[in-house]
Amino acid sequence: MTRYLRFGLFMAIAFSLDAAAAPLALTNPFFAMDTGTRDATHRTPAEQVALVKELGFAGVGPIYHGADDLQQWFAALDQQGLKMFALYLNLNLDAGVQAVSAQLKTTITALKGRDTFVWLYVTSKLFKPSTTNGNDVAVAALRELADFAATNGVRIALYPHTNQYAQRVEDCVRLVQQVARENLGVTFNLCHWLKVDGKDLAATLKCAAPYLFVVTVSGADTDGKDWKTLIQPLDRGTYDILPLLCQLKALGFRGPIGLQHYGIHGSAAENLKHSMAGWEKLQARLVSEKN
Repeated sequence: MTRYLRFGLFMAIAFSLDAAAAPLALTNPFFAMDTGTRDATHRTPAEQVALVKELGFAGVGPIYHGADDLQQWFAALDQQGLKMFALYLNLNLDAGVQAVSAQLKTTITALKGRDTFVWLYVTSKLFKPSTTNGNDVAVAALRELADFAATNGVRIALYPHTNQYAQRVEDCVRLVQQVARENLGVTFNLCHWLKVDGKDLAATLKCAAPYLFVVTVSGADTDGKDWKTLIQPLDRGTYDILPLLCQLKALGFRGPIGLQHYGIHGSAAENLKHSMAGWEKLQARLVSEKN
């Protein structure tokens, strides 16, 4: 059964159920990206994992900084009983047929059995953002990478990133459709969507829904233009995140939701506390909206 048919069948069943029988709050795992877990007193993976556990996060989504660092994350997470939900890696199209490096494959092999997404952002200096002239290179590389990941039971979530080749959700969806691999999907990043688009949330989520693996959120200002205004703790900012959560629930999204804190200065513990308080308030509002 194709992904389209499965999604259509799932949606038909989901909307036929009595809404009152479903839990009103989101049950998605809520994890912290390591863009907001590190500060002067939380430098090592062990210190960061201990912090996110104390504050109630389900795990982390770190940036790849080498094999040794990755093993430290694994050890710390295993000790605390938490999970690595995604690992942030780059696919550089400018390498052509060598875009899928040995390091990428080695890292994917290390993720086997951990149910961790490869969080892949696609870059190029040869091909401009949101163009299609690099698609042949991208599709070939992504097929090779997805096929290798599949042999290790690993899924890949393309990460739309401002000013990179695949900077829009629609860019990532186009690539996923052309690659046509079940273990390749997309991410919805609120801050990047607001930066490059921000116009029709429902249309973007509808486009992404059949392939949506991961979502990231942050506090933001409705008229924000830079990362200072588009990435804030969840209890701040004028942009209302509740409609996003309501639409994710309506779509039946069950994947993990990550917290983006890139560029937020100060105490990681205090910033994360503010965001957890904001998350709990959003959950309470979601319940209230359904009553």
